[in-house]
Amino acid sequence: MALFRIDRESSLPAGEVWRRLTAWERHADVVPLTRVTVRTPPPSGEGTVFVARSGLGPVGFDDVMEVVTWRPAVEGGGLCRLEKRGSFVTGWAEIEVSPRAGAGGSTIVWREDLRVRWLPRVFDGVLVAAARRMFGRAVDGLLSSPTPRPYA
Repeated sequence: MALFRIDRESSLPAGEVWRRLTAWERHADVVPLTRVTVRTPPPSGEGTVFVARSGLGPVGFDDVMEVVTWRPAVEGGGLCRLEKRGSFVTGWAEIEVSPRAGAGGSTIVWREDLRVRWLPRVFDGVLVAAARRMFGRAVDGLLSSPTPRPYA
């Protein structure tokens, strides 16, 4: 089990942060050697299934995820929980977005329990360090780059 947490603050309002972090296809723009395919029709919500395919050429793996909790940050905080349902990567991830009290902007908390089948637990520390760095960079990239308005 590789449990980690990423904390960020943004000057953007919670609704915009939510929109950027839950634009699933855009995660491929910030995670190297990965493409994302959403298997369910828009809009996102509970039951949305998407696959992050990571690899090079024919060598790679699918990280299949399903949204099991969807409380958008419309007029306050939001929470999304993903269950990882792949045969190689399992676990869960939570994305929580809250308005910053008094200062404006938002607070972001990304929690994840990442498990890689067949990887001995002795490597959990290395996995946590690598995942925290990779997902931290992904969050930073998604927050810094505006996304097109969906379904407009």
